Amino acid sequence: MDTAAAYAEALRRGALDPILVKLYRSVDIAAQRDRYLDLLACFESRVGPGPAALILAPGRTELGGNHTDHNLGVVLAAAVHFDCLAVARPSDGNMVRIQSKGFDEEIVVDVSDLAPRSGEKDTSMALIRGVAAGLAESGRKVAGFDACVDGEVPMGAGLSSSAAFEILVGRIFSELFNDGECTALELAVAGRAAENDYFGKPCGLMDQLSCAAQGILSIDFADPARPAMHEVDFDFGRTGYRLAVVDTGGSHADLTPDYAAIPDEMGRAARALGREHARGLTVEAVLDNASRIREAAGDRGVLRLIHFIEETDRAAEQAEVLAAGRMEDFLDLVRRSGDSSWRLLQNCISATDPLDQPIPLALTLTERFLHGQGACRIQGGGFAGTIQAYVPEDRFTAYTAFMEELFGRGAVMPLKVRRPGFERIALDMLDGEGGA
Repeated sequence: MDTAAAYAEALRRGALDPILVKLYRSVDIAAQRDRYLDLLACFESRVGPGPAALILAPGRTELGGNHTDHNLGVVLAAAVHFDCLAVARPSDGNMVRIQSKGFDEEIVVDVSDLAPRSGEKDTSMALIRGVAAGLAESGRKVAGFDACVDGEVPMGAGLSSSAAFEILVGRIFSELFNDGECTALELAVAGRAAENDYFGKPCGLMDQLSCAAQGILSIDFADPARPAMHEVDFDFGRTGYRLAVVDTGGSHADLTPDYAAIPDEMGRAARALGREHARGLTVEAVLDNASRIREAAGDRGVLRLIHFIEETDRAAEQAEVLAAGRMEDFLDLVRRSGDSSWRLLQNCISATDPLDQPIPLALTLTERFLHGQGACRIQGGGFAGTIQAYVPEDRFTAYTAFMEELFGRGAVMPLKVRRPGFERIALDMLDGEGGA
């Protein structure tokens, strides 16, 4: 295992810069170098000098397949450069101690006791205990460690900050105690179980799997135990468009009932047609049986079921056109996805506060700014948070100024896709001249 001091020395002389260039936007390299050095200094101060592992887990953005994973559908997702970073070392015993940057209180969890605790719901402790339990159940070793963590995945921005943290914790267990052999699917399943059963938030598997596997992934959840994944080789940086999300400032607080209603209504609608899940149904079958579905799941259940069916097909097509390099066809599918999410899925406005509509406002402003160029859609779970936009490069500066006039400085966040291969940074990844 490398040491914290050796990492710091390599960072100061620029030896890790080639790796940082691959991980982050080129304009961010100096800031990332300082970030890494700060975290290493924190680790040495709190844990002490000596061996250390540098471990990463990225956030993700959903490119297609809005609310399809929980009903065995297809999604298209990409890991992004915003990430969670940890410096970690095994400790004696079973106590996990994590100091998170920006928080004074240390997180402490005894992983010899992996039963859920009701008092830990909605806490980081629940996620750590849940991830440990999931990995232990799959036969992996879990034990105590000390770590300092810095999360740069914006919270509430639809980039899966909680999933990134879950995958980071799982990857620490994997790298420190299991020779790095935990698969992306193992880490994702443990993370989802932690969020569902320990943290108390319903979610599918897309967020965790995208963060764990990285790259641009087309994921088919027809077999939820073994989702079919394939990487789509595509570089948005060469298209003339900038991929970005816009944080509208809406709060996700108290939105769990809105999120939970989507899979619940889709499930009730599917069961009205004799299916446990919506996958495999056709729009024709839904229309032919609309009265029965309305009785079981209401009008919105009919609309959400139609969205699922068409969105699953659309997400699969998005992967195909991207792989073929057909950007304009991809953008057309993005527009159709956004329209379906707004009209059929109806996850752009929360019914609990109908006067608060930052998502429709951001979408409307973006559409009018683009005048038919590029595309935009809801980002992630919806109801609050962010939209996603594909903006022509030559208009991106003007778009940023336009949107941040209303939503505040820093609201527009350009994204870089994170490729796999840098889950753990080791100094032996460098060549003789200090390159990667």
